[in-house]
Amino acid sequence: MAKSDNTRIDPRGRKVKILATIGPASRSPEMLRKLFRAGADAFRVNMSHGSHADHQKSIEAIRAMEKEFARPIAILADLQGPKLRVGEFVGGKAVIRHSGHFTLDRDPAPGDDSRVCLPHPELFGIMERGQRLLINDGKIKLVVKEADNHRIFCTAEVGGVISDRKGVNVPDAEVPIPALTEKDRKDLAFAVEHEADWIALSFVQRPEDLAEARKLIASHATRGQTPALCAKIEKPQALRRLDEIIELADGIMVARGDLGVELEPQEVPPLQKRIVGAARRAGKPVIVATQMLESMIESPIPTRAEVSDVANAVYDGADAVMLSAESAAGDWPEESVAMMHRITAQVERDEGYKERIRLLDTTPDATTADALSHACMTIADTVPISAITVFTASGSTARRVARERPATPMLVLTPSMRTARRVALLWGAHAVATKDIGSFEEMIAKGKRMALRHGFGEAGSKQIVLAGVPFGTPGATNLLHVVTLKGDELEKRGD
Repeated sequence: MAKSDNTRIDPRGRKVKILATIGPASRSPEMLRKLFRAGADAFRVNMSHGSHADHQKSIEAIRAMEKEFARPIAILADLQGPKLRVGEFVGGKAVIRHSGHFTLDRDPAPGDDSRVCLPHPELFGIMERGQRLLINDGKIKLVVKEADNHRIFCTAEVGGVISDRKGVNVPDAEVPIPALTEKDRKDLAFAVEHEADWIALSFVQRPEDLAEARKLIASHATRGQTPALCAKIEKPQALRRLDEIIELADGIMVARGDLGVELEPQEVPPLQKRIVGAARRAGKPVIVATQMLESMIESPIPTRAEVSDVANAVYDGADAVMLSAESAAGDWPEESVAMMHRITAQVERDEGYKERIRLLDTTPDATTADALSHACMTIADTVPISAITVFTASGSTARRVARERPATPMLVLTPSMRTARRVALLWGAHAVATKDIGSFEEMIAKGKRMALRHGFGEAGSKQIVLAGVPFGTPGATNLLHVVTLKGDELEKRGD
């Protein structure tokens, strides 16, 4: 990964990461470079849109950029999931009257103002009187009056215009459908084959959904190189088993789009804090997503409310914030990333930021690795420390340190490029893929050298080094050392 200094991207100067979605507005290699330079740490490939050929070009452009800038970049492949939709209408649309009656049935004939096909037979056996059906992102709200295996007869609590193939949300029932559709299975195989670093699983309802996805990922993986699995929390049913889902996932996304449709709007902010807090306590990276700078799809400047929304996610201690249509299809993709960078960096400069993110009790587990990770934060709060340098093969030590939210920057050194890429979504982590070490002396020398080379200290500053002995053994973190940097230690090359 070593490149000349004129192409290396220095540490961002912030700990929260920015995840930018790729789309028609940002798919070109030139725009991807602009987004990366503006502050994007990772890129989301939205499998709901675009072809595999489009996605392959984007992935290849990111990997070329990764070599150019000598910086690991995470790629998250976001699966579409089992989106429910109504059928088609005569003339393409119909009008559902307020307080009128409307029926969803299994008849494939085009619909009208009184009925439409619902091509999801599994729904007909579970709907009960009083449950809601939300259509077109909640713009139409139906309440079930009667339901059997052939039709769902409803009253329109909120009517309106309905058109072909609009989405349907079922907030009051656990829908008995698999988390992975046939399209998702093909998209997942593509993502694993092209070495995506994260797979985001949409519409997770239960822990079993994650187990199914992991089994499928493993079936496509080669040489044991499996991407990390991110559970998108966007269904009320997932909240009932949140801790179990977090335990089985490698990371969590607060997907506020569908979550905001299926719940009342005022319910989403406290739930966002609950989900972020639960993920942080578990030491799993958490992403806050959807409509963060929505107005920047068309405007070069966000609203004050949007700025506050992004800042709130940073104050909550989220690992990453995500841009969706702003970077994928908007008129100002580069400006959106740059604005997100400025907001997050400004919040982190706030004197109260450190105290705010420490309000959450993240009690370390009773393990040596957790105790040493917690000690890093305590030492850095007591002694002037320029960096916490973590040697890790799997990334688990870096996750433990990040869980503590230390004020000191974290330099992550790993022999695995896959690990370095995954860590690109982890709070406070600047990852470098470098050759493995074989002795304590080599570890200390390399730790000092890499800290100086990557801007994590200067001659005379102190550094914490965290690692595991024997070297190269995952999960064996048992060594903490405080060292002083010297200017002449930068000279050795070949790392």
